[in-house]
Amino acid sequence: MPSLAAVEGKSSLSQDTILLSAKTITERFRMKNLWAPWRVKYIQSITHPDDECVFCKAPQRDKDKEMLILYRGRRNFIIMNKFPYNNGHMMVVPYVHMSSLDEQSDEGMLEMWQLARDCKKALSRTLHCDGANLGMNLGRVAGAGIDQHIHLHIVPRWNGDTNFMPVIHDTKVISQGMDETYDLLCSALQEIAGTS
Repeated sequence: MPSLAAVEGKSSLSQDTILLSAKTITERFRMKNLWAPWRVKYIQSITHPDDECVFCKAPQRDKDKEMLILYRGRRNFIIMNKFPYNNGHMMVVPYVHMSSLDEQSDEGMLEMWQLARDCKKALSRTLHCDGANLGMNLGRVAGAGIDQHIHLHIVPRWNGDTNFMPVIHDTKVISQGMDETYDLLCSALQEIAGTS
């Protein structure tokens, strides 16, 4: 089917052909809907935040699996992202509520990066990722969903993980359940971080 730009300059084409081409272009760029009802909790938490910080509340509870806490260090803990970018998306979070890296102690910063290293080892061992993105979004304007409590993201990546779904449909496919991923990573982190 010719593009709209190609048919506009040709007077020999019928009005029906031009309208059909315009319709094809409109359909290609139309917003698609993906049913993801679990995301509403995240959206509501941003627009109607709890009085308590989720990163402060999670380690206070004695339910690590329910809270998705994989490992507890001395100054930081590792938690799975409840709304992951990829399977196995984890975060290293300080126990102390802080919104700036300037507030993190040298000991806390060292442990944060040691735990990030251990997360990458666990991801390589269990999910066989080819690489990882590590990073922080400091402040709402930088993209932080939770901007009052710093956290370091560890997002596993695989060769070819950017396939047609995110490119064409703005959709990520998470191929493994949270419980199964939690069990794999928790076991690996207890072994790896417990010895480092």
